[in-house]
Amino acid sequence: MIIPEKLNIGDKIGIISTARIITVEELNPAIETLESWGLKVVLGINLFEKDDQFSGTIEQRTADLQIMIDDNSIKAILCARGGYGTVQIIDAINFNNLKINPKWIVGYSDVTVLHSHLNNLGIASLHATMPINFESNTNESLKSLKNSLLTNLNSVKCKAHPLNKFGKIEGDIIGGNLSILYSLSGSQSDINTTCKILFIEDLDEYLYHIDRMMINLKRSGMLGKLKGLIVGGMSDMNDNSISFGKTAEQIILDYTKDYNFPICFGFPAGHLSDNRSLKLGVNSILEINKNSVSLFQE
Repeated sequence: MIIPEKLNIGDKIGIISTARIITVEELNPAIETLESWGLKVVLGINLFEKDDQFSGTIEQRTADLQIMIDDNSIKAILCARGGYGTVQIIDAINFNNLKINPKWIVGYSDVTVLHSHLNNLGIASLHATMPINFESNTNESLKSLKNSLLTNLNSVKCKAHPLNKFGKIEGDIIGGNLSILYSLSGSQSDINTTCKILFIEDLDEYLYHIDRMMINLKRSGMLGKLKGLIVGGMSDMNDNSISFGKTAEQIILDYTKDYNFPICFGFPAGHLSDNRSLKLGVNSILEINKNSVSLFQE
């Protein structure tokens, strides 16, 4: 796996949007924070363009990401926000320069498309908060991003969850947004879960759809190959007038009960204000016990 180097004070960090529109007002808090870390912010030339709900046309969004990948002075690329749209451009991007001059590509939610595609190319990436969220993020969330970028060290500790399955494992973390992973099934961006630690999270989904997606992971063999499972925020779940009868966490537990790998629920990552960073494709140590959960990456 190709792992980008840490950033240094004075390095340039690019911001683009592969998905929804964003305004300069929404971006300003993040720019101020990044500059306070000693980084120089470079904005995509089409960042504030608008094409219906998108941050520019497919061609404009593709160009912004490609320019940032090919500019060797840019040491990391932050996706400004999620929404929908990354999958529209993924097949038009040439990642060859990223293999030669690797840099962190950062984001979550819809950016899971990039994370999964990069993992298949053998390039590590960073699942972390995005500029649109900086103003509402916890200090711990922003510190996690800063540490991951500027020190290449990342550690997370959180409370135990009553549904956790205990164990200590070591391996690469892969994954991201469950709905996006489901949508990539069968494509060239589909992930290989063999001997990996899978991370999943989601937002604003109906519980029956969580059930449908977990069945897909199980029937496709993706769950049976895992070393472990990390379940992040299952935020703002929806139900029908006739209740599904289970929480998202209970649904996930049901489809993993036949496996012996450790499982962590309630991990602070995903559509949460306390959205901690996860380096995807990087060897990680995960320990789940009755008192707490700890993750270490370097």
